[in-house]
Amino acid sequence: MPDDPDHPITDADGLLPSDAPPAWGSESREERLRRLLDKSRTLPRSPGVYLMKDHKGVVVYVGKAANLPDRVASYFVPSADLGHKKQPMLELVHDFDILLCEGEWEALLTENRLIKDTRPRFNVRLVDDKTFPYLVITTREDFPRVFVTRNPSGTREDGTTWDYMKGARIFGPFTNAGALREAVQILQRVFKFRTCKLDIIENDPKNRYFRPCLLYSIGQCTAPCADKVSKDAYREDVDRFVRCLGSKRSAMLRDMRQEMQQAAVELRFEKAATLRDQVRALEKLEERASRSDGWQPESELSYIDPAKGLRSLQRTLGLDEPIRCIEAIDIAHLQGGETVGSKVCFVDGRPLKNEYRRYRIKTADNDDYASIREVVSRRYRDAGEGHELYPDVILIDGGLGQLHAALEALRDMTVKPPMVISLAKKEELIFVQKRTEPIRLGRENPGLRVCQAIRDEAHRFAQHYHHILRTKKTLNED
Repeated sequence: MPDDPDHPITDADGLLPSDAPPAWGSESREERLRRLLDKSRTLPRSPGVYLMKDHKGVVVYVGKAANLPDRVASYFVPSADLGHKKQPMLELVHDFDILLCEGEWEALLTENRLIKDTRPRFNVRLVDDKTFPYLVITTREDFPRVFVTRNPSGTREDGTTWDYMKGARIFGPFTNAGALREAVQILQRVFKFRTCKLDIIENDPKNRYFRPCLLYSIGQCTAPCADKVSKDAYREDVDRFVRCLGSKRSAMLRDMRQEMQQAAVELRFEKAATLRDQVRALEKLEERASRSDGWQPESELSYIDPAKGLRSLQRTLGLDEPIRCIEAIDIAHLQGGETVGSKVCFVDGRPLKNEYRRYRIKTADNDDYASIREVVSRRYRDAGEGHELYPDVILIDGGLGQLHAALEALRDMTVKPPMVISLAKKEELIFVQKRTEPIRLGRENPGLRVCQAIRDEAHRFAQHYHHILRTKKTLNED
């Protein structure tokens, strides 16, 4: 995916940062690897993600580490053997950046997200659409079920949503699928919830003649399918299970550790080993993120019919021609530091990632309007001169002020874009060029949902680039 080249920014005197690498070609291969080895050994001893970059600043490889200096240094020692696929990378790596993470679980999620976003040339894993799993607890069924899924939106292949997924409690994503499934089995012995797909209705006369499965016989399920438990009693168990997931589970883990130690004292080593594995599985439940963090938007976003959404948006904007191409622009910064912009492109409602772009802002600090003017000018300069086609709709992340900033950048261009709009967060109002009042659409309006999905993708794309630059600046200042 093309990046805006991440060249070092000079200071007011035109000098490079103190840690800027030497110019490409000015050092031998051995000198370059020695420099990178020395730099890697000064990294914080912390979990994190590292990004190998070539002399143009383009990321060529993304990896994770439980201990950054040990892992990154292993690439540059003279005896390093990376295998036939990654060994050529050493001929290109000129510098690297890192992102510090809270733990190994966050490093794993960050690595997965960055690889999917930037698609570095030497990463062969995680470039597909595989996602981390979630734990789902249904709420609208008479007897809620518990299960693990990689489809938290509950979307079928035809775009509709399973009824039982509506209003469900969803935890995750979890970074260890095996530990998650083992933890569910352990917790099922305590809270005795069901994990089957049966459609169980309270007071259904057929329940009295239903034969429960083996889980009831071994005490892992209360068998609501056979009228063995009341609806209220079953829901109390599920509510306690939900509270357990939200807490540290300290009391349960303390009891299990004591039982493990007692088993070891009594020389029941097989029992002690089983309890040890169970404790580790429960501890792994802490290694999870939240859907609100947006780590896996490709699986967490509910289904939107692109064709229906684009037709609805065309009617809303009053356009004569169908909408096929939409580009969205967003700005990211922290108190003016490391300001970046992003441009994402959607064709027929689907992302066209070859046309994604990142921009490092050069003319503005803590000024969103100036940043938007710069990105719009840089992106659509050729289109304004008639050398390139505009998208059907340009979408700016923001309100009326951001829209005016974009229009100012387009005002001096000979060729004008067909339509420029902005989408404000919170109230989700659409501001349109040449209209004084914003458009307010219902939350379920397909046209609004298409705009939201594209706007959110531009925001996510900008934020990840901003995080990389911000972390590098923070480390340089320490």
